Amino acid sequence: MIAVVLVGGEGTRLRPLTLDRPKAMLPIGGRPFLAYMLERLAAADVTRVVFSCGYLPDPIVAGFGDAFDGMALEYAVEPAPMDTAGAIRFAIEGRLDDAPFFALNGDVLMEAPLGDLMAFHRVHGARATVTLTEVPDPTRYGLVLTDAEGRVEAFVEKPEVGAAVTLQPPYWINAGAYVLDRWFLDTVPYLQRVNIEREVFPLLVGHGLYAWRCAGYWNDIGTPESYLAANMHVSKGATVLGEGALVAEDASVDRSVVHEDAIIGAGAVVTDSVVGRGARIGARARISTGSIVAAGVQIADDRSVVGERVFREAPDGA
Repeated sequence: MIAVVLVGGEGTRLRPLTLDRPKAMLPIGGRPFLAYMLERLAAADVTRVVFSCGYLPDPIVAGFGDAFDGMALEYAVEPAPMDTAGAIRFAIEGRLDDAPFFALNGDVLMEAPLGDLMAFHRVHGARATVTLTEVPDPTRYGLVLTDAEGRVEAFVEKPEVGAAVTLQPPYWINAGAYVLDRWFLDTVPYLQRVNIEREVFPLLVGHGLYAWRCAGYWNDIGTPESYLAANMHVSKGATVLGEGALVAEDASVDRSVVHEDAIIGAGAVVTDSVVGRGARIGARARISTGSIVAAGVQIADDRSVVGERVFREAPDGA
């Protein structure tokens, strides 16, 4: 069984953390995010994983090599950004047999068993199956409407409060995990930019497109808030310290992520923030309210950083 994992995005919403490594390699609970996804794929009896790469592929190759937990790992590096469907089509070229395959966004921490997703797809004889997750607020997402059997009936783009279309909870959104069949090769042109959510799935409504509703934890790690939340979930609320990170005895680090080899100086306070690898937080500095300090940056003694993204060291006296 094959899986394609999309890891080609630049992770712009997470900058500056993604300036030196791709989003999929950022640590969650002290481990690269992709390790969690690969474990889920291995549990679903996947034997071959193809990473669809674009931005900064080398750290992924160096981090995982050609095998993980009995699965063969391969890398398809896009010659140019081809969006979701185009990237999947590029990665699967020459690798697909007649069996259905997984296609996953490489930035979603989802604990639902992927084996159940594949079983649902097969039982229903679907051409494609979209995984759905429930959210409390529908205005941030595009919703997926289904019938009682799981057939997708419509996609609703980010409904506004008071819109003409009245929607009732529960609200189900695309969770970024799919099962696709061989028809995909004939539908999506090779080496062209195509979006699977906007250009492929809507055409399949009424023609074998199903949705599987998953349960359990789900989080897209693509924003600072969700990245922190994913770390807090995995660590059960504890601060996460990367390998080689040092925290002075009288410093305070709470609900935060400190990457590898970072140093938190004497009397410093870090709260609800992310400190990049190799960064230095000076004595008595205050880092809070969703701040992100880039890798290698030095924060001066006594400086206060509140809700900021620090890309470089501030000038003297700033």
